[in-house]
Amino acid sequence: MIMRKLLFVICCLFMKTQVWAGGGWPQPKGKGYYKLSQMWIVADQHFTNTGEIDPNGTRGSFFTSIYGEYGITDRLTGIVNWPFFARSLIYEQVSGTTGQVTDPGDAINGIGDMDISVKYGLTQGKPIAVSASLLLGLPLGESSGGYDGTLQTGDGEFNQMLQIDAGTSFKVGKIYPYTNAFIAFNNRTGGFSDEFRYGLEVGSEVGFVFAVLRIYGVHSFMNGEPNFNTAGTSLFANNAEYLAINPELSFKISDKWGVSGTLGTAAWGKLIFANPTYSVGVYFKP
Repeated sequence: MIMRKLLFVICCLFMKTQVWAGGGWPQPKGKGYYKLSQMWIVADQHFTNTGEIDPNGTRGSFFTSIYGEYGITDRLTGIVNWPFFARSLIYEQVSGTTGQVTDPGDAINGIGDMDISVKYGLTQGKPIAVSASLLLGLPLGESSGGYDGTLQTGDGEFNQMLQIDAGTSFKVGKIYPYTNAFIAFNNRTGGFSDEFRYGLEVGSEVGFVFAVLRIYGVHSFMNGEPNFNTAGTSLFANNAEYLAINPELSFKISDKWGVSGTLGTAAWGKLIFANPTYSVGVYFKP
C-alpha cells in the first residue's frame, strides 16, 4: 500500500555533479540546462488530515513544463520553472447499478504557476558545495475553475522561499556518485500556512544511465486561515504535509541530449492525493 501512495512534487529535475543542474552547484557562467517535461496524476483517493486514505471522485491533473537554468556568473544562477500548459479535470461518475451519470465531468485548460529563482554559490572549489536560493512563486494559474469552482491549475498565492543546499561528490571504484541535502522556509500568502521543507538525494551515472533517488518532505506550520481549502482532493490544498520518495532514471542520448522518467511515491501524507504521479522529460545541455 505504501508504494501506491503518491504525492505531487513541484520539481522533477535532473541533478548530478557540478556540471549538471540542481543541488549545491550553481551553473558555470554562460552555461545552462533546459528540460521539457510532462507530469500527470489521476487520483480516486486522497489522504485526510489524519493521514488516512479516503476515496473521492476521480480527478486528473496534467502539466507540460519548461525548466531552465543559466549561469549569470560562476556563483549566480537564474532558474525558471513554468507549467506553460495545464489541464485539470473531473471525470464523469456513472452509477454501477443504473448506468446513469451521477456526477458530470468537467475540465479547464490554462497555464500553471511560475517559479523564478536565483541561486548563489557560497563555496567554490570546496569538498562540500553550499548554495543559497531565493524562489518566488508567481500565481499565474487558475485557482478556482469549473462548474463547482474546485478545478485548479495553480494555488492563487504569491510565495517566497529561502533554501540552503549542501552537496558533495565522491569516488567509489570507477564511478562518482553524489549526495545533496537541503532545508527551506516557504512564506505563503493568501490564507495559506507557511511551510518547512527538507530533502535528501543520492545519484550516480553508470555508462549512459543516470539514476537518482530523492526524498522530499513538507511540514506545515498550520498558521493560515482555519478551515481553508482543507479537503485534500487537490494538489493545492492548504496545510498539506508529506514525505515523498521519488526515484528517477535518465538515459543519455548524446553529450547534450537525454530523456528521463520519474515515479513518485510517499511514505505518508495529509491533505493530498494518494495515487501515483508520473513524469517524463527531455533535457538539453548546450
